[in-house]
Amino acid sequence: MTASGILPDHRLKTLFDTGVISADTPPAEGQIQPASIDLRLGSHAWRLRASFLPGPGRTVSDRLNEDVVMHTVDLTNGAVLETGCVYLAPLQERLKLPPGLSAAMNPKNSTGRIDVFTRLVTNRSRAFDEVPTGYSGPLYLEVSPRTFPIMVRPGDRLAQIRFKKKRPDALKEKVVSIDLEPPAGQPAGYRAKHHSGVVDLRGIGAHDAAQFWEPVYPRDGRIVLNPEEFYILVSRETVKVAPNEAAEMAPIAPELGEFRAHYAGFFDPGFGTNTGGSRAVLEVRSRDVPFILEHGQPVAKLIYEPMLAKPA
Repeated sequence: MTASGILPDHRLKTLFDTGVISADTPPAEGQIQPASIDLRLGSHAWRLRASFLPGPGRTVSDRLNEDVVMHTVDLTNGAVLETGCVYLAPLQERLKLPPGLSAAMNPKNSTGRIDVFTRLVTNRSRAFDEVPTGYSGPLYLEVSPRTFPIMVRPGDRLAQIRFKKKRPDALKEKVVSIDLEPPAGQPAGYRAKHHSGVVDLRGIGAHDAAQFWEPVYPRDGRIVLNPEEFYILVSRETVKVAPNEAAEMAPIAPELGEFRAHYAGFFDPGFGTNTGGSRAVLEVRSRDVPFILEHGQPVAKLIYEPMLAKPA
């Protein structure tokens, strides 16, 4: 029986070498992660009237010819993607998946932290973020900044993709809860400010955090999530991922409350193992109504899957 599991870094490199993944330029430094590959923006994006899925028998190009595109955005010298708008960007990577190999996309952690909503779109797809076995064709990334406008350029990496051989019959799960009892005088997290200016994706360390975030101080171990506002909080529990496993945090668990926790859900093999466990940073947004969040309340699920081999 063929082994199942997520491909590690050294196996991911061979996907480029064998043409399963192709691109106009070789992999960039750091693009291949322990259990995923960063996806790179191409030279342009389209501003869309609305999000869409192509559906069976139709390509993304087919749909773009149906008065869906408002205008084209040239990313060559950098461009600002505005909040509340939907963009579709061709990615530099293309796939030619062999039988038995499928893929799934997730936003990068840095993307989730600044409240940028992304989804992968492929030809003939009926679902976002999934690439079925045998798929051959281009990849597109839907990008929708929710709180901050963002400056992007070709080669910027907003999303990452994992490849898996088959799917294990049984998956381990762990529920994580929220920490709303910080040390005295310390915030439990941060709430994003609106109308704060542009976030430059390449401006690492160049932004004044106080212009974009305000601290959140719980009262009696609870806070009220305002509808459609964005929060950065932290898990009460520490998280560990064994070197022979990878984990993903489910972005929505409806039975846990009227909010979304953790936009960017990939946890690498070995996460937290060098420190005795690391707490998970959670990106939280309430939906529709104000919602009271209390210390120790479950907020999300971690799903563990085996690696096909231990990453280098």
